[in-house]
Amino acid sequence: MKFLDEYRDADAAAALVRAIGRAATRPWTIMEVCGGQTHTIVRYGLDTLLPPGIELVHGPGCPVCVTPLEMIDRAHAIAAKPGVTFCSFGDMLRVPGSTGDLLRLKSEGADVRVVYSPLDAVNIAAANPGRQVVFFAIGFETTAPANAMSAWMAKKRGLTNFSLLVSHVLVPPTIAAILAAPDNRVQAFLGPGHVCAVVGCAEYEPLVEQYRVPIVVTGFEPIDLLDGVLGAIEQLEAGRAEVENRYARAVRPDGNLRSRQLLADVFEVCDRKWRGVGLIPNSGWRLRDEYRAFDAEHRFTVGDIETQESEVCISGEILRGLKKPHHCPAFGTECTPQTPLGATMVSAEGACAAYHAYGRHLEPLGIRVPARA
Repeated sequence: MKFLDEYRDADAAAALVRAIGRAATRPWTIMEVCGGQTHTIVRYGLDTLLPPGIELVHGPGCPVCVTPLEMIDRAHAIAAKPGVTFCSFGDMLRVPGSTGDLLRLKSEGADVRVVYSPLDAVNIAAANPGRQVVFFAIGFETTAPANAMSAWMAKKRGLTNFSLLVSHVLVPPTIAAILAAPDNRVQAFLGPGHVCAVVGCAEYEPLVEQYRVPIVVTGFEPIDLLDGVLGAIEQLEAGRAEVENRYARAVRPDGNLRSRQLLADVFEVCDRKWRGVGLIPNSGWRLRDEYRAFDAEHRFTVGDIETQESEVCISGEILRGLKKPHHCPAFGTECTPQTPLGATMVSAEGACAAYHAYGRHLEPLGIRVPARA
């Protein structure tokens, strides 16, 4: 299959691993930012193929994982209100809040619906003028254009019963926060290709200049990621720090100009709290004043919610690359996909979910699970 098989070719992967081995003369720690990249790395065992001392750590690029608990609790509070139809992508339904999840609310009678696009929620609002329809707008620069379009469409259609619960976050500010932390140990990043497909590569130039850290934009297949690791190590070994686009088949230097314009029209930058990371200045988006009528937090009174995090879950340290899932005492025992303590286990893109899905929790028991083809 063109554009798929060639990026999973075993001979090409072996050649890249050999090239990495020739290039690396010392230990390096590299972070892949995106949860989708993490799943590819764990699924194919790419991290186990690298030379000793070359460590891949997992970043905060899972949109469900970084959505703060208070925002999830606000979603639950809105969904429980009479007359509300609450719409979300399916991956948010099992994310635990302080007292349960959206599936529990649905089982108790709340009108919670899974949609495949925020525009589906707009159509539900148009068809049900007697109900308030709310869409849970989470994620990074990748999902934001469609959510911006839904607000734009609702305004154009004159809908007064549609709103967005916005919890959008931005990748570059969180990379800066990781690099500025005193306990940081990341020396290079594999940049998420889909984010750069929207906003371009130039967003990362200031980070490279300020922190002297290589950022290599990569795709999501095994060959993409091994090639990205090679690019990062080549820069590190040469003492260079550049933004390097190794995903040129999808990423243009200036991104998608129409999406960027739509985002600028609908959203403005704001401070955002990240689950497990904390408040990061200028790291999120909120609706502009022109779209305030479509802001669910403005429409509903849900700002005084108190949250309660698990005292055991270490997802925050995992999202910052300080620890890995198997370092958590609850991993695979108290915390499983069926009984998640945190979002990194329940989310399809979470690092804990990846380690559990591909058997890393079995290895301490002496059970070796081969990488999946």
